[in-house]
Amino acid sequence: MAGERPLVVATDETVLDEILRVAAVAGCELDRAPDLTAAGGQWARAPLVVLDEETALRPPRLPRRGGILLVCKGAPAPRTWEHAFRVGVERVISLPEEETELAGAFADVVETPAEEAGLVLGVVGGRGGAGASVFAATLALAADRDPGGALLVDCDPLGGGLDLLLGLEKTPGPRWSEVRLSGRVSVPALAAALPQRRHRGGSLPVLACGREGEGPSAESLSAVLSAGRRAGRTVVCDLPRTLGDAAAEAVTVADLVVLVVPVEFRACMAAKQVLRSLSALTARLGVVACGRSRSGVSAARTAGLLGPPLLAAMPPERGLPGAVERGEFPAKPAGPLSAAAANVLAVARREARAASR
Repeated sequence: MAGERPLVVATDETVLDEILRVAAVAGCELDRAPDLTAAGGQWARAPLVVLDEETALRPPRLPRRGGILLVCKGAPAPRTWEHAFRVGVERVISLPEEETELAGAFADVVETPAEEAGLVLGVVGGRGGAGASVFAATLALAADRDPGGALLVDCDPLGGGLDLLLGLEKTPGPRWSEVRLSGRVSVPALAAALPQRRHRGGSLPVLACGREGEGPSAESLSAVLSAGRRAGRTVVCDLPRTLGDAAAEAVTVADLVVLVVPVEFRACMAAKQVLRSLSALTARLGVVACGRSRSGVSAARTAGLLGPPLLAAMPPERGLPGAVERGEFPAKPAGPLSAAAANVLAVARREARAASR
């Protein structure tokens, strides 16, 4: 409906193009009027009104209202401030410096914050080949069955691509090499554009690195994590063992970071090195011990050697290695992998609710 969309009244084509571009990134549809006279009834009904300098400098012909933004290309002229006050402008935004503020205003119209904030979960392998990517994908699929949904984010540019793991390598949609985001992001718009893994509970959006070897920037990843949390989604990040700026950002803001460690002494020693860099950024850590030890080392002993609490013990799942090798991602609703993912989700939700009280 027309009254539910922001109204833009702008005659400067350059400024108008910038406003339309920012709105598109935020996933916000706009109503447009050529001048204030033509705005008519939309002026009062629109949740937000955006003006350019040329429009604001003209004598106001409409009643005062709240929620008016004035967008300028560069710093506003001195006389603009006087006219802005006369029109009832609440905020003056200079482009491109304050583009994030404009995107945020549009995002506020598009997305009402969820009643319960979403989770950000990180998954990292204690050593190479630990199965962290498989566990991250399973965790995201489990979380996507909840009403808020989930988003699986590939943060390991050298991991081969989560789209390949999930059989989505030929599915159209942007990978990180094509995505550059900042400020406020529309999660529905982003999710709709991404490749999606279908499952019994719906479709899981996947933002993968692809084969180009290019991962997310810290700014882009931060925008996605903030948007997911605001929208009530669980964002699962598949993290590299060596943390770059983007992965470090994810670890810092995550509600829980899961270290997947095979039940082996050498794996524990390797995991200690990974844990050292993680511990410098967060204390919200847990261990998922996987496999069986030939020397009789238990899952509890594995976690005890590392320090963080044991979240789940995951015995070997029959046929899993072969299925992954064949590109047939396991979708079993039961089994050790799904059970461990359910345990981790339960712990993360419980701790997040306790922290919010």
